[in-house]
Amino acid sequence: MTLVVLTGATRGIGQAAAIGLAGEGVDLALVGRDTARVAAVAREARLAGTGQVYEHVADLSLMAAVRTLAQDIRERYEHVDVLANNAGALFATRRETSEGLERTFALNHLAPFLLTHLLRDRLAGAQVITTASDAHKAERLDVNDLQSTEGSYSASRVYATSKLCNILFTRELARRAPELRANCFHPGVVRTGFAKNEQGILKTLITLGGPFLRSPERGARSLVWLATAPQARPLDGEYIRDEKTRTPSARATDPTLAAELWAKSTELAQLDPTQSASTIERGQ
Repeated sequence: MTLVVLTGATRGIGQAAAIGLAGEGVDLALVGRDTARVAAVAREARLAGTGQVYEHVADLSLMAAVRTLAQDIRERYEHVDVLANNAGALFATRRETSEGLERTFALNHLAPFLLTHLLRDRLAGAQVITTASDAHKAERLDVNDLQSTEGSYSASRVYATSKLCNILFTRELARRAPELRANCFHPGVVRTGFAKNEQGILKTLITLGGPFLRSPERGARSLVWLATAPQARPLDGEYIRDEKTRTPSARATDPTLAAELWAKSTELAQLDPTQSASTIERGQ
């Protein structure tokens, strides 16, 4: 039975993906930061499918929690067939986590980067799927300022930069780790609870725009397709929109920028750069 580990599984795209994946008959390991919401989505998934549904609770904006989650997954499952890095958020103001990391960067990029590394020996023959966005085209990535400490803070720019990081990570992972497949996708602009924990104009715009946005089910379709469709099996290092391969921005396909981001992320995630690179390239 296929096992899919799905982060950000309790709202919007993640919740819809959980139900859609359950309907495909896979086993699911659902990850969210709220125990009650994880349990509620798990109940929905069990009703929608015949596979096993497991529950994990972790605040992935904290790298310590990412490490704890990875250890839990390693202890419970001998192999992961799909790691779906879906957790993400947009924050209206710049704040740092208790570990000193800017929240958007920590949750949207560094968490999936670290989780994938920590699970690499469970991912041979597997696929890593990361939720990216066409918002990456509005990026301004400076690998020397991944924490957004310089200049004024723009929530939309920082979010766009994190989505560019998702694509660069996917492409570099595909290059470095031939033993697995790595793809990312744009879900469209989706009607979810995304950013509604924030106050002010950002929350207002998202709420007013709701009737014109995609449903979570449509937004999750590419994730479910990548994880389960036979047509998606040959794909590696690709950017998907509406179940088709697309070409992202020129910056997103820059191999030098991808390598620089990888090196900086390794440092910020406190990974051993020599061990990390060598083991992943050998497929160990």
